[in-house]
Amino acid sequence: MLEVRNIQKSFGGTPVLKDVSLKVEKGDVVAILGPSGSGKTTLLRCLNFLETADGGEMTFDGEIIQLGRVQKRDIARIRRKTAFVFQNYNLFANKTALQNVTEGLIIARKMKREQAEGIGMRMLERVGLADRRDHYPIQLSGGQQQRVAIARALATEPEIIYFDEPTSALDPELTGEVLSVMRDLAREGMTMLVVTHEMGFARNVAGKIVFMENGVVVEAATAREFFDHPRQERTQAFLRTLDTPAAMP
Repeated sequence: MLEVRNIQKSFGGTPVLKDVSLKVEKGDVVAILGPSGSGKTTLLRCLNFLETADGGEMTFDGEIIQLGRVQKRDIARIRRKTAFVFQNYNLFANKTALQNVTEGLIIARKMKREQAEGIGMRMLERVGLADRRDHYPIQLSGGQQQRVAIARALATEPEIIYFDEPTSALDPELTGEVLSVMRDLAREGMTMLVVTHEMGFARNVAGKIVFMENGVVVEAATAREFFDHPRQERTQAFLRTLDTPAAMP
């Protein structure tokens, strides 16, 4: 459903993405791994047009988009089929959990409030937060705020969700509750592209791994092949630095 070919992006003359290509099929959970500064987040932001790529081509649902000269109408059309979950939640501080979930439906999609609130409550229930509907972000833990952000993403019925380090701001206990929701989504067949440092999630939940460094894809493989039989020397060195947990039975 999503294929990107030769995407390029520079900042101030410094290349950050160098001809990166990847493919995501419907129902895939793809984890993007790599050291800090490898271009992972920039790639994700270019895919959702939060950054404008300098070049490259995207095929989304059979539609071909030239990323270096994409039109606003094309961006709007593709964004209606996608959702983005940020590192730091990006919730409105002055709105309740339910209002954060429904705001985009009411304002951007012109949905009636009653209908939007019905969807919002179902999504909050889906992430285990129906009882927090009237809580403001300051009244929620970091894990709860990120689950509200996931509920907001789900409310738009996206074909794919992009996750940018969704647990990087959380302590281990709160990380677990967010990853549990993501595991449930994977079991339900949600297509997800996840930038993460959570090796347990990558090994046990993701079906495919893309390993990046210095703006290029060093290796792309199934999760089992990546962790058990990495082909590239750089991948092997990266994995040696990690205490990767054993695979779940």
